[in-house]
Amino acid sequence: MTSAPAGSFRLTDRAARERAEEQLAPAATRAAGTRGRARPEPEDGLRTAFERDRDRILHAKAFRRLKHKTQVFLHPDGDHFVTRLTHTLQVTQVARSLARALGLNETLAEAIALGHDVGHSPFGHIGEEAFDPYVPGGWHHAAQGVRIVEVLEDLNLTWEVRDGIRAHSWKIDPPPDTREAECVRYADRIGYLSHDALDAVRAGVIRVADLPSRALAVFGQPGSEMVGSMIDAVVEGSLADGGRVVMAPEPLAAMHELRGFMFARVYASDVAAGQKHLAIDVIRRLVDHHLAHPELIPASYRDTEAEPLTQVVDYVSGMTDRFALATHDRLFDADASAQMRPLLTER
Repeated sequence: MTSAPAGSFRLTDRAARERAEEQLAPAATRAAGTRGRARPEPEDGLRTAFERDRDRILHAKAFRRLKHKTQVFLHPDGDHFVTRLTHTLQVTQVARSLARALGLNETLAEAIALGHDVGHSPFGHIGEEAFDPYVPGGWHHAAQGVRIVEVLEDLNLTWEVRDGIRAHSWKIDPPPDTREAECVRYADRIGYLSHDALDAVRAGVIRVADLPSRALAVFGQPGSEMVGSMIDAVVEGSLADGGRVVMAPEPLAAMHELRGFMFARVYASDVAAGQKHLAIDVIRRLVDHHLAHPELIPASYRDTEAEPLTQVVDYVSGMTDRFALATHDRLFDADASAQMRPLLTER
């Protein structure tokens, strides 16, 4: 083995990395200026506070479960459909691209993006709706994500990362505090619109030609071309605005039109939503059964200080699609979940 010549490396420790962040744009969030953690910790010798958060999320159990959670189509029988994990990785890439182009803290954007969906339920947004009757004001995966990192896995993340997870959805008010979290908001929308459109074409739900003509003219074909065009539009809009991460007006109008089309033709399609009642029924039967038998909740996934209903919702909402179906099969008859496997195949 050939050894590297003396002096080939240079130690880049936390102090050096924090000094490098001083060269970021004025709007960037510096790790050295973090609002801190709920429990103070000694600083790491090598990593900044946001780098430590990124690593903790990557090693979290909730992050690993994303590989078996639905993005759009329930339990697809194909290798190329987007899962919640691949969506998260795509969002992370887009968020990093936006942050770097705008001179923001790329690592903070990465950490928020990796953690933005850790609170998602089985069966995607259909599952989210299933929990609403059990939670005053409704159940939302963003709030559950914060609960996971603060309580159930207690990652002790910085305030900025937790705030970004809390408000990554455009539905949440107040909006996130950092410009990096605003990058994640756009990255999430860019990721799901472009790749969900590809999945819908693959599933035979729509054709590329069905997509709004303005969206195709402004952004190009769904996939890498559309992602790149949307990133450029956010960079252009943000540089023009000077204070917020925004998309330029004309592309933003095209994005809104594309989003409306996707909700009407894909997210509410017969393929994606035709078995919505079955998914909701599976989840609610699991919740009701564990409310009657709380001893079935594993000790490793229980906040014993919470109300019984909260403990049950924590457990069932943390299930992957296949674990929820397998548990339902074991506890009840397999008829309902059998109808959900598989909903569609690769085309």
